[in-house]
Amino acid sequence: MKFKNIKKIAILSTGLFLMASCSEEFLTPKTNGTILESDYYSSEVEAFSGLTAVYDVLGWENLLGRIVGLNSASDDFYAGGGGSGDISEIQRWDNYTLNSTNSPSAEYWKKGYSGVFRANKLLTKLPDVPMNDDVKARFTAETKALRAYFYFDLVRFFKNIPLITVPVVQADYYTIPQATPEAVYAQIEADLIAAIPDLPMTVNGATEGGRLTQGAAKALLGKVYLFQNKYTDAAAQFAEVNGTPGATSQYGYKLLDSFADLWNITNRFNSESILEIVHTNKGNWGDWGNVAGSEGNILNQMIGPRDYVARTADAPDYVSGYGFNPLSVDLYNAYSASDLRRSATVADLTKLVTDGKATYGAGYNDTGYFLEKFVGRLSDRPAGAGSPELNWPQDTYEIRLADTYLMEAEAIVKGGGNTARAQALLDAVRTRAGLTSIPATDENIFNERRLELAGEGQRWFDLIRTGRAASVLSPFGFVAGKHEILPIPQNELSNTILKQNPNY
Repeated sequence: MKFKNIKKIAILSTGLFLMASCSEEFLTPKTNGTILESDYYSSEVEAFSGLTAVYDVLGWENLLGRIVGLNSASDDFYAGGGGSGDISEIQRWDNYTLNSTNSPSAEYWKKGYSGVFRANKLLTKLPDVPMNDDVKARFTAETKALRAYFYFDLVRFFKNIPLITVPVVQADYYTIPQATPEAVYAQIEADLIAAIPDLPMTVNGATEGGRLTQGAAKALLGKVYLFQNKYTDAAAQFAEVNGTPGATSQYGYKLLDSFADLWNITNRFNSESILEIVHTNKGNWGDWGNVAGSEGNILNQMIGPRDYVARTADAPDYVSGYGFNPLSVDLYNAYSASDLRRSATVADLTKLVTDGKATYGAGYNDTGYFLEKFVGRLSDRPAGAGSPELNWPQDTYEIRLADTYLMEAEAIVKGGGNTARAQALLDAVRTRAGLTSIPATDENIFNERRLELAGEGQRWFDLIRTGRAASVLSPFGFVAGKHEILPIPQNELSNTILKQNPNY
């Protein structure tokens, strides 16, 4: 999507894409027709469809998926795939040879601004929609929080971006300047602070799973503060989300007893889920002629071992995948033998082959280790939903409780807060993993995040925001002062006043 084509996206946001990517009970297809913008948002039902369209962008997936890209850019995973040229945009982020025409930038820019434009359009329409005031307030809050989410991704990926909070006219397309990162962060904070009071404390997962709550917005706000080194503010937000370590918080959040249960695809909207990106195999849209039309999760297919064949009855029923994101040996070795998370995180194909239980085809960067959390299984294989490899129904966690426990512990330690509470938060995460207590130091908390959140798309951002990226990633080609952010897509620079990020 070129930046100058935002009018098209704004119009689409008013009614063309009403198939949502949240709970299929909450968000279902409403219409396939085009409704003129001047006639739209004339009722609560139509406003709800507009809100659905904003949520929809959260789950957009294709072969340049966010988690695959972020994993590849980190030290814990390789790009993998079938060869050094397999999805070159991901390969170039893996080895830090990316540029403005060959990188995931265009896809991530498009996704972020599509969400922003849809949110902006809905926010201008909602005040005039005849509907219940409380419902309108909730819709407005959800839309502002979603806009904050999209801008948070955009500013982290690109840093120097246009800040657009209202629909723009065509004459302005080419002259919209880049804002300072500080201005973007201020807008993100303002949107979340405004949204929190009008969001519900909890939602019913069976009917509204995937919709934003106060807890989700506070967790996101805490994360926004943490990325700006506002440690006291971050710790305060996380404390409200987390409650007493190990107990059930005011929002109903509680660590699951078993780490492995987090990855059961039927265990949706569980007590540890705070912000969940929802996928379904019931859309019947996605096929290889329309990859972007899928409401399913492509990640499961992307990271599965290539040419997998189970040779014994007790072998895992993995589906043969495309071999992306093999784990580094260093990450595997970072898990102790007693860490209960290892078997739930790592699919050890080397051992399966050695034991005669399975065979697979070694792909590019093969290490023998794959991401167990998301690898597709025959027992979960979607049926009757376009191309099944594009329509896996497994959700992913954008924020979950163990994540906020560790972020609060980090904020406390760095901000000089209550170290006893930081220790309790770290201990709760480690106890579930079957591990003993270790001191709640910044380095120990950072390392715990690596093991707890492996493969969930958090590691690269953690390296960048803590200033560790240059030392950890330089062996992979990372250049300090350049690769902390992505290049702005070349198409966005054409005929606009946007400037490329430094050193690209």
